[in-house]
Amino acid sequence: MLPPDVIASLAEELAAADRERRLVPRITARHPEATVEDSYAIQGVWRDAQLAAGRRLVGHKIGLTSRAMQQATGITEPDYGVMFDDTVFDSGAQIPHDAYTNVRIEVELAFVLAQPLAGPHCTLVDVLRATEYVVPALEVLNSHIELEGRTIVDTISDNAAYGGMVLGGTPKRVDDVDLRWVSAVLYRNESIEETGVAAGVLGHPALGVAWLANKLAQHGTVLDAGEVVLAGSFTRPMWVSRGDSVVCDYGSLGVVSCRFV
Repeated sequence: MLPPDVIASLAEELAAADRERRLVPRITARHPEATVEDSYAIQGVWRDAQLAAGRRLVGHKIGLTSRAMQQATGITEPDYGVMFDDTVFDSGAQIPHDAYTNVRIEVELAFVLAQPLAGPHCTLVDVLRATEYVVPALEVLNSHIELEGRTIVDTISDNAAYGGMVLGGTPKRVDDVDLRWVSAVLYRNESIEETGVAAGVLGHPALGVAWLANKLAQHGTVLDAGEVVLAGSFTRPMWVSRGDSVVCDYGSLGVVSCRFV
């Protein structure tokens, strides 16, 4: 692994990039020997510093679970990041565009857990049993590392490019809807930009949550009751600019919207 001082330095560099709204060179360009475990170590140091500063963890995001996202990024395995309470918005929110870098939107389902989930043998059935409800969600991507040539090591180090989450629509118990066939139509300024079906996430979006529980087990962590888990996008990321209005229609699960100001 990278030396601890290098990991700590990279974590602080990414924290500074977030504060200053700027990009940094790819970690893999400077440290080609860096591994996926190094990237989670960098993310972990950054996370612990945020917690020490008073932020509160509310859940995890999973990324790169769909073929659409893997093709869009050129990365072929999932990843995860953490979500803090000050990154959660209600539908209809006005979101400051300048608070983020490389701002894009993804279409997802959020799982709200009623029971803890632990790996390393978590299954789809375990996830469904532990879930209180699912709800439509948009993820705001926030990338501080230059995009060209980026690898999964760069993405994970940068908290899996997570910036924020917009929750809305109609919550549903998992017994009341076939999650594979939840569909969504994503609009930017009243024009359709993306469409997708939740089965695009590993065949069933709950499998993304199971993957996360099993991956966290490798790091000695579990998903706690009450956590919100973004299961992964089933559309490609959509770029947004200041002034854009975003609406996502999930059919029977309702609508999520936001505006970037």
